[in-house]
Amino acid sequence: MTIHSKPPAKETNATSREEVEAAFRTIIRWAGDDPGRPGLIETPARAAKAFREYFAGYGQDPIQILNKTFDETGGYEEMVVLRGISFESHCEHHLAPIIGQAWVAYVPNGRVVGLSKLARVVDAYAKRLQIQERMTSEIAGAVQEVLQPQGVGVVIKATHHCMTSRGVHKVGSEMITSCMIGCFRDNAITRQEFLAMVDK
Repeated sequence: MTIHSKPPAKETNATSREEVEAAFRTIIRWAGDDPGRPGLIETPARAAKAFREYFAGYGQDPIQILNKTFDETGGYEEMVVLRGISFESHCEHHLAPIIGQAWVAYVPNGRVVGLSKLARVVDAYAKRLQIQERMTSEIAGAVQEVLQPQGVGVVIKATHHCMTSRGVHKVGSEMITSCMIGCFRDNAITRQEFLAMVDK
């Protein structure tokens, strides 16, 4: 079952950079400031550039990132884990930052992938408008689809600024999500081994 999502198709009438900058000037006026004052004149251009970086994941296909795999494993069939992959994302409800770390693990079934590719897949999904639950399952689904391993485990721990910087203002709270596929779901020992590495 495929549970990852591919980048959306490009719009035929793409929004121009000028339109984006004009929108930021409108937001500045709405906030109560003057976009024409010296300290803010270049802010719309800077903000447009920053948002392009924040959402660069829409231009990346995680499946293509993972497609270069290796079968020279020497018969290795134990767990492969990449721990503490830092990421920055944005909440799709408030555009507020989500800052966290991901742990990605899989048990090979004849093929492995370079560890940097796992980190890049995390970034490809993080640099989109997200909810943490979907991002967790998307990462796991992409690894499962390409590698067809014995199992995949993904855990994400993150702070959501939509909850710490606004609303209930619960600073220090952290959301934890997980997705377990194959042997990580079916084998309690494998799952516990992975979760023990997450908790270290």
